[in-house]
Amino acid sequence: MKTIELSSETFLLYAAQHYNNPSCVSMKEFDSDLKRFKYIKRLLKRYKKTGVLSERLILNHLILLHNVFSEALVPMLFLKFETDFWKEIKTFLVFLNYLPERYQISSTINETDVQLDGNIINKLRKI
Repeated sequence: MKTIELSSETFLLYAAQHYNNPSCVSMKEFDSDLKRFKYIKRLLKRYKKTGVLSERLILNHLILLHNVFSEALVPMLFLKFETDFWKEIKTFLVFLNYLPERYQISSTINETDVQLDGNIINKLRKI
């Protein structure tokens, strides 16, 4: 099977191709898992606006997404989230050890160009 190249236009096809949930019996469950991207974005927007971080909830969403998308999760996250959120996403991915070494985020940005969020690091160290 040929792997679909990830882009905004092919996101759903890419997600479906990499989706591995043996207990999934309907599209409703697939859609439910995809909604986790929106939930994470909403939590990060709240963090940027108010400083309130729901780190455990974000971690739970990321772990559940990684369980069904495996390594495909990382490119999907960086595609779905604007560059304003990359610092926060990268911090969580590094903490969970989901980010491969020398990862190319986009055609022009290497993961080393994106810094970690110090506040999130401090919160995650307390877990």
